Amino acid sequence: MASLLTFEEAQARVLAQARPLSVEYVAIREAGGRVAAEDVRALVDLPPFPSSAMDGFAVRSEDVPGALDVVGESAAGRPFGGQLEPGQAVAISTGAVVPAGADAVVPIEHVDRSDNKVEILEEWRAGASVRPRGGDSAAGDVVVPAGARLEPARLAAAAGAGVASVACARRPRVSVLATGSELVAPGEPLEPGQIYEANTLMLSAALAAAGAGADVAAEPVVADDEQALRGALERGLAADVLVTSGGVSVGEHDLVRAVERELGVEELFWRVAIKPGKPVSFGVHGATLVFGLPGNPVSALVGCELFVKPALRALQGLADPLPRFEPGRTAVALRQNEQRDEFLRALSRVEDDAVVLEPVLGQESHMIARAGAADALVHVPRGNGEIAAGAVVFCLRLGLP
Repeated sequence: MASLLTFEEAQARVLAQARPLSVEYVAIREAGGRVAAEDVRALVDLPPFPSSAMDGFAVRSEDVPGALDVVGESAAGRPFGGQLEPGQAVAISTGAVVPAGADAVVPIEHVDRSDNKVEILEEWRAGASVRPRGGDSAAGDVVVPAGARLEPARLAAAAGAGVASVACARRPRVSVLATGSELVAPGEPLEPGQIYEANTLMLSAALAAAGAGADVAAEPVVADDEQALRGALERGLAADVLVTSGGVSVGEHDLVRAVERELGVEELFWRVAIKPGKPVSFGVHGATLVFGLPGNPVSALVGCELFVKPALRALQGLADPLPRFEPGRTAVALRQNEQRDEFLRALSRVEDDAVVLEPVLGQESHMIARAGAADALVHVPRGNGEIAAGAVVFCLRLGLP
């Protein structure tokens, strides 16, 4: 057991092989969730002109307090065409261009208007309620850094700065293959010794959501037959990433790793000091990343979260592809495992402004129905002792890209 990699060492080996894929240009409307391969720079000043932050009247600050003539209107998209002269004001809408000559906007609630005149009783400093040109960003400024995910606010920043397309690493092509003679598709009748296959659906859904969606192809389940397995693996190795589940342990019918070796896969590790999911394997076949996840569905889930999803994020150029562990407090005492880090399925709730994590009943690696109720994986570091109830622990939220 001492020779097993820690999960951090295994992640480092995966990321050392997961280099960003080739770059393509994506229309900004279709770039949601993708990762910027290059700095995205503003094409215009934002805002591109001095604009009003309020509905009111544009004035020369030196003219107030005082009574002013209203000589026109500046509305959004329809600016006032003239120059503001001494003693004049222009009615203005939020977001509209501040007229030349004006240096302040007086909100409408601070103005007394009668016919074409307004009276302003207070002083207003220059710049009041005026958004300066380029106050948000100037042309040429970086609005989305390379390696950042194009989430809604960043999409809006790029679009507002005039960017029509973004350079992104292309989506990874992923092949998912479940192995095992005991597996049948949901809806089919179960024969003695058979179970329904769930890993393909789980892994495909998780990986399609990883970084704006990998292009995932789910292969038909393949039985524990060397010839059939070889053909399925050969097809899967044409993808950027091949993910198998089952057949990676040491049983007589665990054929996946042996067949992959025959096909030229270079195995970079097998077995990691985690529970569940110890028999996970990882290798490369040319530029293809090859993951072998255990057949037990919870083990496959943990391996997907810790190793496969970070690889997909890295292939798309995300600057920080590793899972984000968040702090919380354990609702119960947690016994540590001397030899392996454990990842417990848990439900989270908020109590007194703190996240409380309660492990679900039934932590065996085959219990996917129990795990389906969980929304987090609680990391219990290996050790010889117990983490007290109420102590700070770190969790990985399930269902995140």
